[in-house]
Amino acid sequence: MSDQTTEQAPVGESNVPHPTDEAGIQHAVDAALAAIEAAGDLNELKEARLAHTGEKSALSLANRQIGKLDKSEKAVAGKLVGGARGRVNKALAARTVVLEEAEAARILIEETVDVTAAARRRRVGARHPLSVLQDRVADIFVGMGWEIAEGPEVESEWFNFDALNFKPDHPAREMQDTFFVEPADAHLVLRTHTSPVQVRSMLERDVPVYVLCPGRTFRTDELDATHTPVFHQFEGLAVDKGLTMADLRGTLEHFARQMFGAEAQIRLRPAYFPFTEPSAELDIWHPGAKGGPRWIEWGGCGMINPNVLRAAGIDPEEYSGFAFGMGIERTLMFRNDVPDMHDMIEGDIRFSQHFGMEI
Repeated sequence: MSDQTTEQAPVGESNVPHPTDEAGIQHAVDAALAAIEAAGDLNELKEARLAHTGEKSALSLANRQIGKLDKSEKAVAGKLVGGARGRVNKALAARTVVLEEAEAARILIEETVDVTAAARRRRVGARHPLSVLQDRVADIFVGMGWEIAEGPEVESEWFNFDALNFKPDHPAREMQDTFFVEPADAHLVLRTHTSPVQVRSMLERDVPVYVLCPGRTFRTDELDATHTPVFHQFEGLAVDKGLTMADLRGTLEHFARQMFGAEAQIRLRPAYFPFTEPSAELDIWHPGAKGGPRWIEWGGCGMINPNVLRAAGIDPEEYSGFAFGMGIERTLMFRNDVPDMHDMIEGDIRFSQHFGMEI
């Protein structure tokens, strides 16, 4: 307790013994000694000390009155009050020793370590399942001979939109979809997908290019059971001579079976994306889905738009390529029956321990 909460209220003038009143001084000493002896621990002793020796205690107030006495009375009063305060302080010191020894003995008993007892083992934690799943995906493509590519999360508009064939009036450029970084004339955004890494890979590497681009992305979505403004993607890019939709389908079928088992199948449905032509929505037949096997929309894919190849300095007459992209959170949700996106981001260790070190 602090001094403010434990110190008693000011003693009234009528309760303060006169410095020369031997009986009154003795009464104050007796009250102090009784409180000190009654203290059962150091906290109670502190309260007694504040009450009987603090600035507002009877003995302290009596001591202050000595200065107002006649010179002939000061010597007697000083001896009487000084002796009384000395007795109280001596009792406090003696009781402090007793209580400190008792406290030490109590701690020794309560904190005794049984050296013969089995050691307490700390609960083993686990990596977050999103990280484990991302590494699992990367391992599959590294096993196919692909490289892993990374890029900045704060990205130039040119890499995020222009180089990917997004027109200036494309809805994805609007504030309701994209986080823009101030000042506006810097033309920087929090990347809305990992596709800018694909463009950087084509600019930095010689063809042929086979890269997987995993990472964190940002969109102005509201957090709910199936959406979050910060999420993870993995996107693949292949550029080589003679690549076709058949190569894309074969790659995705192999990947799906590595992820979901030998019975997994895929299907491609016509779609539109600015950076691929032709484009397709990718569905997977998930044999182990909760509620029974069914088709589940997984991601998007297609052949790289020639305009994207030109933006990266690659001749579309000589080279072709394909690209695809999926969300890691979405993959985890239907692969492992996670119903709510909140479970992935709230940091509850029990969620990660449920998966262990492998998914």
